[in-house]
Amino acid sequence: MKILNKLKKLIKQKDEKMNFEKIAHEWIEYKKISIKESTYYNYLFIIEKYLNPEFKGINIESIRNYNDYVQDWNKKLSAKTTRDIINVLKAILRYYEDENDCILPVKRINIPKLEKKRLKILSHKEKAILEKYCIEQNTLKTLGIVMCLNTGMRVGEICSLKWKNIDLANRYIYIENTMQRVYNERQRNSNIIIDKPKSDCSIRSIPINQKLYEILKSIRKKYNDEDYFLSGKSNNIVEPRNYQYTLKSILKKCKLKPYKFHILRHTFATNCIEVGMDAKSLSEILGHADVNITLDIYVHSSDKIKKKYLDRI
Repeated sequence: MKILNKLKKLIKQKDEKMNFEKIAHEWIEYKKISIKESTYYNYLFIIEKYLNPEFKGINIESIRNYNDYVQDWNKKLSAKTTRDIINVLKAILRYYEDENDCILPVKRINIPKLEKKRLKILSHKEKAILEKYCIEQNTLKTLGIVMCLNTGMRVGEICSLKWKNIDLANRYIYIENTMQRVYNERQRNSNIIIDKPKSDCSIRSIPINQKLYEILKSIRKKYNDEDYFLSGKSNNIVEPRNYQYTLKSILKKCKLKPYKFHILRHTFATNCIEVGMDAKSLSEILGHADVNITLDIYVHSSDKIKKKYLDRI
Protein backbone atom coordinates (compact mmCIF):
# COMPACT_ATOMS: atom_id res chain seq x y z
CA MET A 1 0.00 0.00 0.00
CA LYS A 2 2.85 2.37 0.87
CA ILE A 3 4.48 1.68 -2.50
CA LEU A 4 1.18 2.31 -4.30
CA ASN A 5 0.63 5.61 -2.47
CA LYS A 6 4.20 6.67 -3.21
CA LEU A 7 3.69 5.82 -6.89
CA LYS A 8 0.45 7.83 -6.98
CA LYS A 9 2.25 10.75 -5.37
CA LEU A 10 5.05 10.63 -7.95
CA ILE A 11 2.51 10.49 -10.80
CA LYS A 12 0.66 13.44 -9.31
CA GLN A 13 3.90 15.44 -8.97
CA LYS A 14 4.79 14.64 -12.58
CA ASP A 15 1.34 15.71 -13.77
CA GLU A 16 1.65 18.96 -11.85
CA LYS A 17 5.10 19.54 -13.31
CA MET A 18 3.66 19.22 -16.84
CA ASN A 19 0.56 21.29 -16.09
CA PHE A 20 0.29 24.05 -18.73
CA GLU A 21 -0.78 26.72 -16.26
CA LYS A 22 2.17 25.95 -13.97
CA ILE A 23 4.63 26.04 -16.87
CA ALA A 24 3.16 29.32 -18.16
CA HIS A 25 3.60 30.80 -14.67
CA GLU A 26 7.22 29.61 -14.51
CA TRP A 27 7.93 31.08 -17.94
CA ILE A 28 6.48 34.53 -17.21
CA GLU A 29 8.39 34.76 -13.92
CA TYR A 30 11.56 33.64 -15.71
CA LYS A 31 11.06 36.38 -18.34
CA LYS A 32 10.22 39.07 -15.78
CA ILE A 33 13.80 40.13 -15.06
CA SER A 34 14.74 40.51 -18.74
CA ILE A 35 11.74 42.41 -20.14
CA LYS A 36 10.12 45.79 -19.58
CA GLU A 37 7.42 46.04 -16.93
CA SER A 38 4.79 46.91 -19.54
CA THR A 39 5.82 43.89 -21.65
CA TYR A 40 5.56 41.65 -18.58
CA TYR A 41 1.98 42.76 -17.95
CA ASN A 42 1.07 42.40 -21.63
CA TYR A 43 2.39 38.81 -21.62
CA LEU A 44 0.62 38.12 -18.33
CA PHE A 45 -2.63 39.43 -19.79
CA ILE A 46 -2.36 37.07 -22.77
CA ILE A 47 -1.69 34.09 -20.47
CA GLU A 48 -4.53 34.87 -18.05
CA LYS A 49 -7.05 36.02 -20.67
CA TYR A 50 -6.50 33.56 -23.52
CA LEU A 51 -4.10 30.69 -22.75
CA ASN A 52 -4.99 29.52 -19.24
CA PRO A 53 -8.75 29.36 -19.94
CA GLU A 54 -8.01 26.97 -22.82
CA PHE A 55 -5.21 24.86 -21.33
CA LYS A 56 -5.67 25.10 -17.55
CA GLY A 57 -5.10 21.76 -15.86
CA ILE A 58 -3.98 20.07 -19.10
CA ASN A 59 -0.72 18.16 -19.47
CA ILE A 60 1.39 20.19 -21.88
CA GLU A 61 2.71 17.03 -23.54
CA SER A 62 -0.82 15.88 -24.38
CA ILE A 63 -1.81 18.98 -26.38
CA ARG A 64 -1.65 18.45 -30.13
CA ASN A 65 -4.29 20.50 -31.92
CA TYR A 66 -3.02 24.05 -31.37
CA ASN A 67 -4.19 25.10 -34.83
CA ASP A 68 -7.80 24.44 -33.79
CA TYR A 69 -7.36 27.03 -31.04
CA VAL A 70 -5.67 29.42 -33.46
CA GLN A 71 -8.61 29.19 -35.86
CA ASP A 72 -11.02 29.87 -33.01
CA TRP A 73 -9.03 32.90 -31.81
CA ASN A 74 -8.75 34.24 -35.33
CA LYS A 75 -12.55 34.18 -35.72
CA LYS A 76 -13.07 36.23 -32.57
CA LEU A 77 -9.96 38.42 -32.46
CA SER A 78 -7.88 40.56 -34.80
CA ALA A 79 -4.99 38.94 -36.66
CA LYS A 80 -2.58 41.10 -34.62
CA THR A 81 -3.96 39.86 -31.29
CA THR A 82 -3.96 36.24 -32.48
CA ARG A 83 -0.33 36.57 -33.58
CA ASP A 84 0.59 38.01 -30.16
CA ILE A 85 -1.07 35.03 -28.44
CA ILE A 86 0.77 32.57 -30.69
CA ASN A 87 4.13 34.23 -29.99
CA VAL A 88 3.64 33.87 -26.23
CA LEU A 89 2.40 30.29 -26.64
CA LYS A 90 5.45 29.34 -28.71
CA ALA A 91 7.78 30.89 -26.15
CA ILE A 92 6.16 28.83 -23.36
CA LEU A 93 6.51 25.63 -25.40
CA ARG A 94 10.18 26.38 -26.14
CA TYR A 95 10.79 27.08 -22.46
CA TYR A 96 9.33 23.69 -21.51
CA GLU A 97 11.45 21.91 -24.13
CA ASP A 98 14.64 23.63 -22.97
CA GLU A 99 13.96 22.99 -19.29
CA ASN A 100 13.14 19.32 -19.83
CA ASP A 101 15.53 18.57 -22.69
CA CYS A 102 12.76 17.25 -24.90
CA ILE A 103 10.88 18.00 -28.11
CA LEU A 104 7.12 18.35 -27.89
CA PRO A 105 5.13 16.53 -30.60
CA VAL A 106 3.58 19.76 -31.85
CA LYS A 107 2.69 20.39 -35.47
CA ARG A 108 3.64 23.70 -37.05
CA ILE A 109 1.39 26.43 -35.68
CA ASN A 110 -0.19 28.51 -38.42
CA ILE A 111 0.17 32.27 -37.98
CA PRO A 112 -2.62 34.41 -39.49
CA LYS A 113 -1.50 36.91 -42.09
CA LEU A 114 -1.80 40.58 -41.30
CA GLU A 115 -3.85 42.46 -43.86
CA LYS A 116 -2.05 45.52 -45.14
CA LYS A 117 -4.36 48.50 -44.71
CA ARG A 118 -4.16 51.63 -46.79
CA LEU A 119 -2.31 54.26 -44.80
CA LYS A 120 -4.43 57.20 -43.67
CA ILE A 121 -2.83 60.64 -43.49
CA LEU A 122 -4.09 64.18 -43.11
CA SER A 123 -4.31 66.10 -46.35
CA HIS A 124 -2.26 69.30 -46.52
CA LYS A 125 -5.48 71.26 -46.04
CA GLU A 126 -6.53 69.21 -43.01
CA LYS A 127 -3.07 69.53 -41.48
CA ALA A 128 -3.08 73.31 -41.99
CA ILE A 129 -6.52 73.63 -40.35
CA LEU A 130 -5.49 71.48 -37.38
CA GLU A 131 -2.14 73.25 -36.85
CA LYS A 132 -3.68 76.71 -37.14
CA TYR A 133 -6.33 75.89 -34.53
CA CYS A 134 -3.82 74.32 -32.11
CA ILE A 135 -1.36 77.23 -32.35
CA GLU A 136 -4.18 79.77 -31.86
CA GLN A 137 -5.41 77.95 -28.74
CA ASN A 138 -1.82 77.96 -27.43
CA THR A 139 -2.39 75.43 -24.62
CA LEU A 140 0.15 72.72 -23.81
CA LYS A 141 -2.24 70.03 -25.01
CA THR A 142 -2.89 71.72 -28.36
CA LEU A 143 0.81 72.51 -28.79
CA GLY A 144 1.51 68.83 -28.12
CA ILE A 145 -0.51 68.06 -31.26
CA VAL A 146 1.66 70.50 -33.22
CA MET A 147 4.75 68.83 -31.78
CA CYS A 148 3.61 65.38 -32.92
CA LEU A 149 2.85 66.70 -36.41
CA ASN A 150 6.41 68.03 -36.62
CA THR A 151 8.33 65.19 -34.96
CA GLY A 152 6.36 61.97 -35.55
CA MET A 153 6.30 61.18 -31.82
CA ARG A 154 4.01 58.39 -30.59
CA VAL A 155 1.24 59.22 -28.13
CA GLY A 156 3.03 57.42 -25.27
CA GLU A 157 6.20 59.38 -26.02
CA ILE A 158 4.58 62.82 -25.96
CA CYS A 159 2.69 61.93 -22.76
CA SER A 160 5.92 60.98 -20.95
CA LEU A 161 7.97 63.89 -22.35
CA LYS A 162 9.41 66.31 -19.80
CA TRP A 163 10.81 69.77 -20.42
CA LYS A 164 14.29 68.52 -19.54
CA ASN A 165 14.07 66.36 -22.70
CA ILE A 166 13.68 69.46 -24.87
CA ASP A 167 17.07 70.96 -25.72
CA LEU A 168 16.41 74.34 -27.33
CA ALA A 169 20.09 75.29 -27.35
CA ASN A 170 20.95 72.44 -29.71
CA ARG A 171 17.41 72.14 -31.09
CA TYR A 172 16.76 68.51 -30.23
CA ILE A 173 14.02 66.56 -28.46
CA TYR A 174 15.33 63.49 -26.67
CA ILE A 175 12.96 60.52 -26.52
CA GLU A 176 13.89 58.43 -23.49
CA ASN A 177 10.58 57.12 -22.15
CA THR A 178 7.08 56.13 -23.14
CA MET A 179 3.86 55.98 -21.15
CA GLN A 180 1.40 53.12 -21.27
CA ARG A 181 -1.65 51.94 -19.32
CA VAL A 182 -1.35 48.22 -18.73
CA TYR A 183 -4.01 45.85 -17.39
CA ASN A 184 -3.24 43.38 -14.61
CA GLU A 185 -5.55 40.43 -15.22
CA ARG A 186 -4.82 38.90 -11.81
CA GLN A 187 -5.63 42.04 -9.83
CA ARG A 188 -8.39 43.14 -12.20
CA ASN A 189 -7.05 46.68 -12.46
CA SER A 190 -4.83 48.81 -14.67
CA ASN A 191 -1.88 51.06 -13.97
CA ILE A 192 0.10 53.72 -15.79
CA ILE A 193 3.69 52.70 -16.46
CA ILE A 194 6.43 55.07 -17.64
CA ASP A 195 9.29 53.04 -19.03
CA LYS A 196 11.86 52.92 -21.81
CA PRO A 197 10.42 52.74 -25.34
CA LYS A 198 9.68 49.35 -26.91
CA SER A 199 13.09 49.08 -28.60
CA ASP A 200 16.56 50.57 -28.23
CA CYS A 201 16.08 52.32 -31.57
CA SER A 202 13.12 54.19 -30.11
CA ILE A 203 15.49 55.95 -27.69
CA ARG A 204 16.50 58.75 -30.04
CA SER A 205 16.95 62.44 -30.69
CA ILE A 206 14.63 64.36 -33.01
CA PRO A 207 15.67 67.69 -34.55
CA ILE A 208 13.40 70.64 -33.78
CA ASN A 209 12.36 72.52 -36.90
CA GLN A 210 12.05 76.31 -37.00
CA LYS A 211 8.27 76.37 -36.59
CA LEU A 212 8.35 74.22 -33.48
CA TYR A 213 11.44 76.02 -32.12
CA GLU A 214 9.68 79.41 -32.14
CA ILE A 215 6.67 77.94 -30.31
CA LEU A 216 8.71 76.18 -27.64
CA LYS A 217 11.07 79.12 -27.13
CA SER A 218 8.16 81.45 -26.38
CA ILE A 219 6.86 79.32 -23.46
CA ARG A 220 9.98 77.55 -22.12
CA LYS A 221 10.60 79.93 -19.17
CA LYS A 222 7.24 79.06 -17.61
CA TYR A 223 8.22 75.50 -16.80
CA ASN A 224 10.79 73.55 -14.81
CA ASP A 225 12.90 70.71 -16.17
CA GLU A 226 10.92 68.02 -14.32
CA ASP A 227 7.53 69.29 -15.50
CA TYR A 228 5.72 67.10 -18.00
CA PHE A 229 5.26 68.92 -21.28
CA LEU A 230 1.52 68.25 -21.62
CA SER A 231 0.52 69.11 -18.05
CA GLY A 232 3.17 71.71 -17.20
CA LYS A 233 3.52 70.07 -13.77
CA SER A 234 5.90 67.52 -12.29
CA ASN A 235 3.23 65.76 -10.25
CA ASN A 236 0.53 65.51 -12.89
CA ILE A 237 0.39 63.49 -16.11
CA VAL A 238 -1.82 63.35 -19.17
CA GLU A 239 -2.24 59.67 -19.97
CA PRO A 240 -2.35 58.38 -23.57
CA ARG A 241 -6.01 57.36 -23.57
CA ASN A 242 -7.12 60.79 -22.36
CA TYR A 243 -4.86 62.54 -24.85
CA GLN A 244 -6.38 60.54 -27.67
CA TYR A 245 -9.78 61.81 -26.53
CA THR A 246 -8.33 65.32 -26.55
CA LEU A 247 -7.30 64.94 -30.18
CA LYS A 248 -10.75 63.69 -31.17
CA SER A 249 -12.31 66.67 -29.44
CA ILE A 250 -9.96 69.06 -31.26
CA LEU A 251 -10.66 67.38 -34.61
CA LYS A 252 -14.38 67.78 -34.01
CA LYS A 253 -13.95 71.48 -33.27
CA CYS A 254 -11.96 71.80 -36.49
CA LYS A 255 -14.78 69.96 -38.33
CA LEU A 256 -12.38 67.18 -39.34
CA LYS A 257 -12.90 63.41 -39.26
CA PRO A 258 -12.36 61.61 -35.90
CA TYR A 259 -8.96 60.20 -36.84
CA LYS A 260 -6.87 58.06 -34.48
CA PHE A 261 -3.82 59.62 -32.87
CA HIS A 262 -1.34 57.66 -35.00
CA ILE A 263 -2.43 59.66 -38.05
CA LEU A 264 -0.21 62.51 -36.79
CA ARG A 265 2.84 60.24 -37.00
CA HIS A 266 1.81 58.90 -40.42
CA THR A 267 1.25 62.43 -41.71
CA PHE A 268 4.65 63.60 -40.46
CA ALA A 269 6.47 60.66 -42.05
CA THR A 270 4.70 61.01 -45.38
CA ASN A 271 5.38 64.76 -45.46
CA CYS A 272 9.08 64.04 -44.84
CA ILE A 273 9.16 61.66 -47.83
CA GLU A 274 7.34 64.23 -49.96
CA VAL A 275 10.01 66.87 -49.36
CA GLY A 276 12.78 64.40 -50.21
CA MET A 277 14.04 63.04 -46.89
CA ASP A 278 15.86 59.73 -47.31
CA ALA A 279 14.40 56.62 -45.69
CA LYS A 280 17.40 56.04 -43.40
CA SER A 281 17.16 59.49 -41.79
CA LEU A 282 13.39 59.17 -41.44
CA SER A 283 13.77 55.72 -39.91
CA GLU A 284 16.08 57.12 -37.20
CA ILE A 285 13.71 60.00 -36.44
CA LEU A 286 10.73 57.64 -36.15
CA GLY A 287 12.67 55.17 -34.02
CA HIS A 288 12.14 52.17 -36.29
CA ALA A 289 14.28 49.10 -35.60
CA ASP A 290 14.88 48.57 -39.32
CA VAL A 291 14.87 50.96 -42.26
CA ASN A 292 12.83 48.36 -44.18
CA ILE A 293 9.92 49.05 -41.82
CA THR A 294 10.03 52.69 -42.88
CA LEU A 295 10.31 51.78 -46.57
CA ASP A 296 7.42 49.32 -46.33
CA ILE A 297 5.07 51.68 -44.50
CA TYR A 298 5.78 55.11 -45.89
CA VAL A 299 7.73 55.38 -49.12
CA HIS A 300 4.81 54.22 -51.25
CA SER A 301 2.04 55.70 -49.11
CA SER A 302 1.20 58.80 -51.12
CA ASP A 303 -0.41 58.86 -54.55
CA LYS A 304 0.98 62.38 -54.90
CA ILE A 305 4.54 61.04 -54.56
CA LYS A 306 3.90 58.36 -57.19
CA LYS A 307 2.52 60.88 -59.66
CA LYS A 308 5.43 63.28 -59.07
CA TYR A 309 7.99 60.64 -60.05
CA LEU A 310 5.95 59.23 -62.94
CA ASP A 311 5.64 62.72 -64.42
CA ARG A 312 9.43 62.84 -64.68
CA ILE A 313 9.54 59.86 -67.05
